[in-house]
Amino acid sequence: MNKIPSVDLKDFISEDANKKQNFVSAIGKAYEDIGFVALKGHFLDEKLVENLYKEIKNFFDLPIETKQKYEIPEIAGQRGYVSFGKESAKGKKEGDLKEFWHFGQYVENDEALKAEYPDNVFVEELPNFNKTGKEAYKMLEKTAKYVLRALAIHLNLDETYFDKYILNGNSILRPIHYPPISEEPKAAERAAAHGDINLITLLMGAQGRGLQVQNHKGEWIDAIAEPDELMINVGDMLSRHTNNKLKSTIHRVINPPKELWGTSRYSIPFFMHPISAMKLDVLEACIDDANPKAFDDITAGEFLTERLIELGLIK
Repeated sequence: MNKIPSVDLKDFISEDANKKQNFVSAIGKAYEDIGFVALKGHFLDEKLVENLYKEIKNFFDLPIETKQKYEIPEIAGQRGYVSFGKESAKGKKEGDLKEFWHFGQYVENDEALKAEYPDNVFVEELPNFNKTGKEAYKMLEKTAKYVLRALAIHLNLDETYFDKYILNGNSILRPIHYPPISEEPKAAERAAAHGDINLITLLMGAQGRGLQVQNHKGEWIDAIAEPDELMINVGDMLSRHTNNKLKSTIHRVINPPKELWGTSRYSIPFFMHPISAMKLDVLEACIDDANPKAFDDITAGEFLTERLIELGLIK
């Protein structure tokens, strides 16, 4: 597998049963083989994408003392700003060469979950920043819902199996800025090799070389999306829930060649999380003699806490 397959969500949401089934088969095979797809036909329009990039560039261009007003260590970086080098990949002591922002869930009709999640952080200096972030969050969440419906069909579950778990889920939209590199990074990378924690990740900004995916042979392959595509991968929660039938693939963002050190890179992943009460117990349909149950029972909330400790975001 040396190329990321491409699929079109419009096929899944069309009225054509054959197109829908072909989409399910293609995305299911891709997630069993490599764990990544490039997806066209999502719900983000060009204007929203343009506005989002404009707003996040405006934010990261603010003076560091202004940005640090929005850094809230006591909530483990789950909302607001996380400054340069604070996060490291599991097992790495070097911090990644990035700074980022977190938008979280906009809870509707659930006071208990509203109390569980930290509030979103509002940037006073940029009147459209939070509004644009919320619009993008909602469109990415909607896209993720349909991708998970296709995967539910592939797993022989009810099509809406995931819907109740992702409604008001603990999802995160993370605009990332990889600043220009000013000196030899030694062992640090823009994002060291890692697997994602969540169910699925939808990535904006994978145009151009940088994102790499490790295939089953251990080879690193470039994952480059077209301008109208999102790169979507399986996270550890979904891999665990399916007993590794759907693959959570190790990936990284490599440093650019020296002649491009003076350039910034922006990417915007949306980490689709379920509600913390979701049981990630291995699905019975994914267990057989050749594939015995590989994971202990755990909830999404417990698993997330474990991983945030490993990342150094919870002490």
